Amino acid sequence: MNSSTPEHHPTRVLVTGGAGFIGANFLQHMVPAYPDVAFVTLDALTYAGHRRNIAPVAEADNFTFVEGDIADAALVGRLFDEHAFTTVVHFAAESHVDRSIQDPLAFVRTNVVGTATLLEAARTAWRDDGDYRFHHISTDEVFGELGAEGTFTEATPYAPRSPYAASKAGSDHLVRAYGHTYGLPFTLSNTSNNYGPYQHPEKLIPLVILRALREQPIPVYGDGQNVRDWLHVQDHALALDCILRHGRTGQTYLVSAEVERTNLHLVETLTDLVDAALDRPAGTARQHITFVTDRPGHDFRYAVDASRVRDELSWRPQYDLPAGLEQTVRWYLDHPDWLEAITDEDYAAYIDAQYGT
Repeated sequence: MNSSTPEHHPTRVLVTGGAGFIGANFLQHMVPAYPDVAFVTLDALTYAGHRRNIAPVAEADNFTFVEGDIADAALVGRLFDEHAFTTVVHFAAESHVDRSIQDPLAFVRTNVVGTATLLEAARTAWRDDGDYRFHHISTDEVFGELGAEGTFTEATPYAPRSPYAASKAGSDHLVRAYGHTYGLPFTLSNTSNNYGPYQHPEKLIPLVILRALREQPIPVYGDGQNVRDWLHVQDHALALDCILRHGRTGQTYLVSAEVERTNLHLVETLTDLVDAALDRPAGTARQHITFVTDRPGHDFRYAVDASRVRDELSWRPQYDLPAGLEQTVRWYLDHPDWLEAITDEDYAAYIDAQYGT
């Protein structure tokens, strides 16, 4: 394996978790953009992954879907044998902090054991000096929390504070260990909070949109002053395209639009956008904002310095936050069938139990 190749030219790509939120948006960008590249997505179709998310690319000649678990070593090995992957883009993960507090071992199995299974399959398959790359998508939550000032950089020490963040930190360490020990050619990216089409409405932005649409209680943890750094998922997909093809082997890239908002400010903005889209009186949805008991270990603030991906790869976000939020609200309102399919009785029971609303 060649660990010094400056650029990568994918030909046969395994995309794990491609039926999830970020993976589906990545595939919707990549599959039509690179018709000569074969894409195979492996997804277990848990509650957060749906065939509806990949419907726009499902019939493409260069796309194949496989339902399965990334921790299934026999299945992963068979796929490597059948498709001779040159590239892995690894999205598959349990990703909701609240669920990790309730069931941490599920996060360890998928995020740590699943990643190790993929790495071992790649190490076994990539025994020559071909043009290979394993790209691992991670989160800024591995760095812990920030105070009122400062940003995370690629040199920030890891300090995860939730079972989710700890499991992602473990997977990051495994990827780097395989690079150092076995010479596995990898790149790694840590992203700030994503938003946009196809996001499961257990996450803040689609949850607020859905609840505002239905005029139901809109839960906000604590006093709503926690700060997050927001990135449109389609900008993230473009950044991943740049990193995959042009990033330096063994390098880590932090991806963010560097736009911070308190949770309360974001919620109020979204409720106003829903009211405007539905021609309702201003303030209709705001009256449903409900402050609920803060979750355990809730990090105060995240903020990401994305200068490396901007300077090295000339990536720039295309969406500013106001335009991105407006586009996102409109997408959810324009896709009622998708929302109805996702928000079944199990979802409603989970949200009510989680937030007491």
